[in-house]
Amino acid sequence: MERLIGNIVSGLARVDPGRTAATLDKREMTFGEVDLAANRLATALRRRKIVRGDLVAWWSNPSLETVVVMIACARLGAVFAPLSPLLGDSEVGQALDYIEPAVLIADPNLVGRAGDGVTIEEVVHGAGTDPVDESGLRDSDPHILYLTSGSTGRPKGVLVSHRASWMRSWRGVGGYGKAIDGFLVPFPLFHYAGWHFVLEGWLNGSGAHLVGRASGAEIASAIERHRPTATYCIPAVWERLLAEPVDLGDFRIADTGTSTVSADLVARMREAMPKARTTISYGASEAGQICILEDAEIEAHPGSVGRPLAQGRMRIAEDGEILFSGPTLMDGYLNMPEETARAVDDGWYHTGDLGSQDDEGFVHITGRIREVIRSGGETISPSEIEGALGSLPGVSELAIIGVPDPTWGEVVCAVVVPARGSDAPTVADLRDRLGNLAPYKHPRSVVIAEEIPRTAATGQVRRAALREELLAARPSREGASAGTRMT
Repeated sequence: MERLIGNIVSGLARVDPGRTAATLDKREMTFGEVDLAANRLATALRRRKIVRGDLVAWWSNPSLETVVVMIACARLGAVFAPLSPLLGDSEVGQALDYIEPAVLIADPNLVGRAGDGVTIEEVVHGAGTDPVDESGLRDSDPHILYLTSGSTGRPKGVLVSHRASWMRSWRGVGGYGKAIDGFLVPFPLFHYAGWHFVLEGWLNGSGAHLVGRASGAEIASAIERHRPTATYCIPAVWERLLAEPVDLGDFRIADTGTSTVSADLVARMREAMPKARTTISYGASEAGQICILEDAEIEAHPGSVGRPLAQGRMRIAEDGEILFSGPTLMDGYLNMPEETARAVDDGWYHTGDLGSQDDEGFVHITGRIREVIRSGGETISPSEIEGALGSLPGVSELAIIGVPDPTWGEVVCAVVVPARGSDAPTVADLRDRLGNLAPYKHPRSVVIAEEIPRTAATGQVRRAALREELLAARPSREGASAGTRMT
């Protein structure tokens, strides 16, 4: 059987069309409604000559239509390419120049900024709801493109097949049993993790409860309205949710990961959700989940991300880098054969993470090889931020690095060498100049340095050395303003 993503919804629509497929705020769509709406959009896109292999870009604020567009693309064999609504106009332009979509669909609030974009209402006008012919599709076809940043700041498109997406989310089906009765999804649907857990819920026959943004109040409101029993939140989001006066006692699945998970956070989660099972996971957009630390193993293995999943193979290279191989790997980066060859060598994906593995097979993340910053699951290019800042008045040199953070994994830090007689810029100064970049790329702190280490031959910033020097001099609690100093 071909494991096509569109078949998940059509199968559930046949069995129970009135069952909830997705919610956002007070709005709800059933599997029957998603099925018909996706058929209508697929028919309309085919009328626009969209065929198997074409890219369909979707630029939208949080919306249930995102689910419809993804399924419609899956049924056509088109590649769904969601864009973040947080991107500035220049970032969206760069992304569109790279992916060259056959059509860009945008919600009415964004379509005016999107050049040749059209609204979904314009696309579907007059279209019918008859199912499209999917007989020529194969589950090895790519169905989704996740945009992420490389070390240069240029977007990279991670292509993932129907089969890989299905297998990434299928793992949770057998283990969860009847524990899932509504899956709360706090991740945005331009992010791999968002779709992972939407599909995991659907494969369990359960609806996905979305939120407009991952604030504690908004998530708490969704919980009170829909009473989901399963979720996966990064540690920062769990902290927000645990601070809200909301009853979490219905949860049976309460998972986490992406950044460091403290024993204290796990203890507070278990106190708030005594009936819930918790796991800690580690993975990447390019590979899906790589390791899982099961509920019964957490106390005995603090700081670990668990053992490798059986559906793939993991090993640690001689230089300490974590490598992964398996059927959940991406097909490659869109139109980037050299980048793909560097990332996946002889079937092994190079994660860029450094790690160790003990005699029992438990893995610990110890650092990163690559210069990119990983903050709350987002990938950030230091050189992109440096380029956007340009020449700053009163600044002789500037470098962007990532520094460890217990909540986000890493956060962006600006290291500056002030010009003689000048004061260093504040965080607010830098953010004012970065208004066209997504907020998660903005520096959280400014550090004053006497010099920035560079390579002798090319003058490139030696970020690893700079980061080590900063961490050695960093106070126990670094403020989010100018004033922290390295000597």
